[in-house]
Amino acid sequence: MVGWWCNERTAAVENLLLLLEGLAAEPACLVTVESTQGSVPRESGAWMAVFAGRLVGTIGGGHLEHQAIAEARRRLADPSAANDPAPMRFALGPALGQCCGGVVYLEFECVAVQDAPVLARRLTAQLHPVALFGGGHVGHALARTLAPLPFALTWIDSRDGIFPAALPPNVHCEHSEPVQMAVPALAPGSRVLIMSFSHAEDLDVVAACLKRQRERGDLPFIGLIGSKTKWATFTSRLTARGFSPRELAQVTCPIGVPGIPGKEPEVIAVAVAAQLLQSVAAAQAVANPLQGYSQA
Repeated sequence: MVGWWCNERTAAVENLLLLLEGLAAEPACLVTVESTQGSVPRESGAWMAVFAGRLVGTIGGGHLEHQAIAEARRRLADPSAANDPAPMRFALGPALGQCCGGVVYLEFECVAVQDAPVLARRLTAQLHPVALFGGGHVGHALARTLAPLPFALTWIDSRDGIFPAALPPNVHCEHSEPVQMAVPALAPGSRVLIMSFSHAEDLDVVAACLKRQRERGDLPFIGLIGSKTKWATFTSRLTARGFSPRELAQVTCPIGVPGIPGKEPEVIAVAVAAQLLQSVAAAQAVANPLQGYSQA
């Protein structure tokens, strides 16, 4: 299993590394989607780095991106226009040859090598934290599936020798014995997936997550692998520990988007990853109801 994802990194991490490496040689103009309205190709926070002769990342392609590249290179060539902070408005209609119908506001920021540390912190913060309990077959398949997606993964197990030796930079592995002791230290906003080798461990992790929810309410998704029968058994045991039906309703079991047949680890991993992306999108829609998230 060693090295099974040595060459896999999230697109966000890969692009960030390319941006930082490029700044060591020349300046760039960072183009960021500041906000959107209606149907648009990319979400707020999406970015593209425009160098003199190459690009890193994308804000959605098409004529919108073509005009943004031209504006970015104009600012690179004209120091007087380099850091005009006002976002530029682009309507995705006939004038741009794009029939999406939405509106995109773009920020342009000329950056150089001295800006690299700040950019690294700012752009890495866009990854959504996920805590994965369990390094079994499904855990490994899920970690591989999440690797190219915009998640910062904390992978936790109570056993030694479970994790691969080579990991992408957005994955942090922890050995925790007992395993549920890792729950209080999870990053706020973590989406939790529970699939350890033991039902007893699973139960303890679920209980620890519900206790944290009772105290802090900062885990937007708690998912438990298993059948409806497993969840019925857990419901009885968690009720005996003092958790209410309202608290138990915060747990999703079984996990994965419905309608995808198959129990192979890779199939389960795809269904669960899609469910996490749905959870993120739903939270973003609540936080920014006027933002557009549909594809152009």
